[in-house]
Amino acid sequence: MFWQQVVNAIWLGAVYSLFALGYTLIFGVLGILNLAHPSLYMWGAFIGLVCVTTLHLPIWLALPVAMLGSGILGILLDRIAFKPLRARHAPHLATLISSIGASIVLVNIAQGIFGAEVSRFPFDIFPVHVFNFGGVSVTLLQLTILGISLVIMVALRWLIMGTRQGQAMRAVAYNTVTAARLGIPVDQIIMQTFFIAGALAGAAGVLLGLAFNSISPFMGGPMNLKGLTVIVLGGLGNIEGAVIGGFILAFSEVMSVAYLSSDLRDAVSFVLLLIILLVRPNGLLGHSSTKRA
Repeated sequence: MFWQQVVNAIWLGAVYSLFALGYTLIFGVLGILNLAHPSLYMWGAFIGLVCVTTLHLPIWLALPVAMLGSGILGILLDRIAFKPLRARHAPHLATLISSIGASIVLVNIAQGIFGAEVSRFPFDIFPVHVFNFGGVSVTLLQLTILGISLVIMVALRWLIMGTRQGQAMRAVAYNTVTAARLGIPVDQIIMQTFFIAGALAGAAGVLLGLAFNSISPFMGGPMNLKGLTVIVLGGLGNIEGAVIGGFILAFSEVMSVAYLSSDLRDAVSFVLLLIILLVRPNGLLGHSSTKRA
C-alpha cells in the first residue's frame, strides 16, 4: 500500500508543481501574489472541456488550446487588474485586493456560463489502461499526466535559464528600473510572464480535471491554499523550490488520506504552511528578499 501511495503522490505532485509555477513566476517578476491564479486554472479546465464536448477536439489538441486560452486570460488579467495599479505605484496590498476581486469576477462569469453544478469530461475521452508493477497499479492517464507535466516544467526551466527572453525576465525580476535603462521592454516582459503563468494554470486545470473528472467554477478554491503552500515551502519566487514543494505537499496529502483520514486532506496544506512559516519562513530554497526598486 505504501508504494501505491508513493506512485499516486508522484503524478499528483507534478500537477501541483505545474500549478504553483504560475504563482512563482508572477511573484518572482513582480513581487506580488496573484490570488486570481486559481481562477485561470478553473477557466483552463472549462476551456479544455468545451474543446472536447462542443468543438469535438481530441484531448491532445484541447490541452494546448486551453493553455492558450488561459494564457490570454492571464494577459487580460494583468492589463485590467494589475497594470493600472503599477502605473500609479500602488502598494502591494492594493494589487492583492485587486487580484481577489478579479478572481471573484472570473468565478461569477464561469458560474453564469457553465452553471454551478459539476461538469465532467466524456468517460471515453482517454483510454483506460492499467499497468501493474509488483502489485503497484499505474494507469495510462497517470503516466500521461506525469509526462506532460514534466515536459512543461523542463521547457519552462529552459525558457527561464537558456533564452534571451528568460534573461530579460530575470533582469526585470531583479530590478525593473535597471532593466528598463538597459533597453529591456519591461511591460512586454510582464505581459509575457502573465501569459506563461496563465498557460501553466490552464494546463494544470485540464490535467486535474481529467484525473478527477470533476470541473466546477469553484474548483480553484482548494487549489489556492495548495499553491500558496507550495511556493512558501519551496521559497517565494524560486522555480526549483516550487517543483520540490509540489511533490512534498502531494506526498503529505496522499499519505494523510491513506493512513489517517480523507477529511484531513485540505488541513494538511494549512498545517504544512504554518510549520514552514514558523520554522523556515524563506522556504527550503528561498533566501532573504532584497528591496525592489
